Amino acid sequence: MRVRGALLSALLIFPALAAAPPPGPAEKATLAAIARVKAKNAALHAVIALNPNAVAEARALDRQRMARGPLFGRPILIKDNIETRDQPTTAGSLALTANDTKRDAPLVAGLRAAGAVILGKTNLSEWANIRSTRSVSGWSAVGGLTRNPHDPSRTACGSSSGSGAAVASGMVDLAIGTETDGSVTCPAAINGIVGLKPTVGLVSRAHVVPISHSQDTPGPMTRTVRDAALVLGAIAGSDPGDPGTVYADRHHADYAAALRPDALKGVRLGVMRFDMGKSPKTDAVFEAALDVLRKAGAELVDIAKADIDLGNDERVILDTELKADMAAYLATTPPAVKARTLADLIAFNDAHAAQEMPLFGQESFLRAEKSKGLDDPDYLAARDRAKRRAGPEGIDRLLRDNRIVALIGASRNPAAPIDIINGDHGAPGPGMMGSVAAVAGYPHLTVPMGKVQGMPVGISFIGTAWDEARLLALGYAYEQARGTLH
Repeated sequence: MRVRGALLSALLIFPALAAAPPPGPAEKATLAAIARVKAKNAALHAVIALNPNAVAEARALDRQRMARGPLFGRPILIKDNIETRDQPTTAGSLALTANDTKRDAPLVAGLRAAGAVILGKTNLSEWANIRSTRSVSGWSAVGGLTRNPHDPSRTACGSSSGSGAAVASGMVDLAIGTETDGSVTCPAAINGIVGLKPTVGLVSRAHVVPISHSQDTPGPMTRTVRDAALVLGAIAGSDPGDPGTVYADRHHADYAAALRPDALKGVRLGVMRFDMGKSPKTDAVFEAALDVLRKAGAELVDIAKADIDLGNDERVILDTELKADMAAYLATTPPAVKARTLADLIAFNDAHAAQEMPLFGQESFLRAEKSKGLDDPDYLAARDRAKRRAGPEGIDRLLRDNRIVALIGASRNPAAPIDIINGDHGAPGPGMMGSVAAVAGYPHLTVPMGKVQGMPVGISFIGTAWDEARLLALGYAYEQARGTLH
């Protein structure tokens, strides 16, 4: 008894002698993820910076006695155009290195509430790939060039390049990207992971560096469909700070609970063969995926080529909304951020051309600066026409006329080689209907379906507005029937 009492006294006097409590599950997962980032990131440039408070937040989660959320202790990486209270939000540009707002985007707050640990910020195509038509996807002045973990000489696509590469390389299982047109689904497919572009307005865009309020949406990028469903459940919902989410709560669902391995049984799916033909090897993998769907009970219907002419309308929408939305966002940034308009950003790039424009210019910024505002009749006509043609007269008509619940097709062809001299060679098709879904604001899910000579390719499920629960269920059932990919 005396020995025990003496030992206790010593520990009270010299607390350093007391053994630190062993790390809990959240801290263990966070430390392991940090180690993986440090081991792999130098070669991939997928992560811009780790959250300095991540370990402390994980420890705090481990100490909680209350019910633990569905993402308890799971590290997640956030694309660096989404604000987190712990780190600056740069959108990959040196113009925003002082953009330390000390606030969480509502979607980040949702992730924390679900128990996730915000591990850090991922690299991206600078300004979410809206600065230039000749860009090199995955490059930013802040983060360098993100590379594809399956072959570092090939593109990771963009603009959510770092999120895709980080998940694909095993740094984390969960990440958040954003999409205006292809920026979640392309890097997800090309890196061999699951990516979901939700219905525009299901997830708040507040405190997210914008391009277009008509088309922007954050979305999950994960290793499995179930994880995508869990993440979507945490980030979806109405937000007073984003009027576009007014109907989100009405359509929010328990996405993970809706997943069923037999969800394909008796379901009619429309096969988009018209969106194929550019890569016979990708087409062969897609045909094998169709066999999996048939064996799982799906009824496959070849649908006629979609005649959806969006013309130049999307470009008019993006140019006009970029100029207006960017000014509105920059007005909320700290005084240390000097840029307050798109014109200011253009001037900054010109003044720092050696750092900001060593590979490509800013012709898209320059074109957008000439737009005439949100009251411009040409913009209003283009917006309304594009939404109608892509949505009610496009995807909705295809679903209705063919009596199908979703469109399916190969998401993209395999990743192209990186070309820092000439830039991207256009989107690695097929992917045409992915752009239609983006303009319509409709959901688009991509799930890995195989590889072409070692490079991943994905299968797309595209539906009507607010149909995330169904698409995730279909993707989950396909994933389970497909089995493990090697």
